[in-house]
Amino acid sequence: MPRPYPEDIRLIGVPLDLGAGRRGVDMGPSALRIAGLRERLERLGYRVTDTGDIPVTIPESADPGDPKAHYLPQIAAVVEVVGERVTDAMGEGAIPLVLGGDHSISIGSIAGAARWARERDEDIGLLWFDAHADLNTPETTPSGNIHGMPLAASLGYGDPALTGIAGFSPKVRWDKTVLIGARDVDRGERAMIRESGIRVFTMREIDEDGIVPVLEEALAIVTEGTAGFLVSWDMDFVDPNFAPGVGTPVKGGVDYREGHLALEIVSDTDGMIGMDLVETNPILDEHNRTGRLGMELILSAFGKTIL
Repeated sequence: MPRPYPEDIRLIGVPLDLGAGRRGVDMGPSALRIAGLRERLERLGYRVTDTGDIPVTIPESADPGDPKAHYLPQIAAVVEVVGERVTDAMGEGAIPLVLGGDHSISIGSIAGAARWARERDEDIGLLWFDAHADLNTPETTPSGNIHGMPLAASLGYGDPALTGIAGFSPKVRWDKTVLIGARDVDRGERAMIRESGIRVFTMREIDEDGIVPVLEEALAIVTEGTAGFLVSWDMDFVDPNFAPGVGTPVKGGVDYREGHLALEIVSDTDGMIGMDLVETNPILDEHNRTGRLGMELILSAFGKTIL
């Protein structure tokens, strides 16, 4: 069913690139705003409040610290604030839309949504769209980059500075979590998938079955017995032919229409309680193609239709 309008959206910018292996994704929130995100959401009938950007330390002024978890204390401090902003938005009846930044910000957005649900004795579901599994921990990481760890941390695995955000762990149940689009998975992450038991749809399954049955099964998992679900969308879920400006591109992702269709189906459920969109890197982009696509994908998630 379509959502009743108007409805409040709270934009939260997180210009964080401490969790990534290269600079640039800190400009992702600006790329989405420049593409006209707020204005386009308002045309759909939403009331949109842009809360600005959360202050973030830049790499040049910080010590990377632990080689197995670069910038851990700095990232933990940022995602704690993200979680507070998300909980506050949801408590005031708004839908939080978190603009990244690298994927480590999702530790905060998931924590904030989970805390909101926990206060109501409920659970959340999680739809994670990504070329990567993001299930590394400091013990398994090949790079030390925390943007490869947020899903593991949200499931309760990894450093306590990340798993303990918002004061409890795990944030989401493994059987209410779905990863869609995986095509570049590390050895340690494969073991984590087997251990955690989360449902993973690889690109092969999307190729063989199509995006519609994949989304139908995924949505059945994240909506049953939950207060709703959070969408965490990494722009590298989309093939780099359509989204060239991402931090870690991987060939073989979904095309333009498959990406939109996935989020149109998400919108049809009326069950999305929050969203983050991450890993847009304008330095690597072409005339803000990826920023514009990210804006358009968000519109599909929030109910934009062809007719």
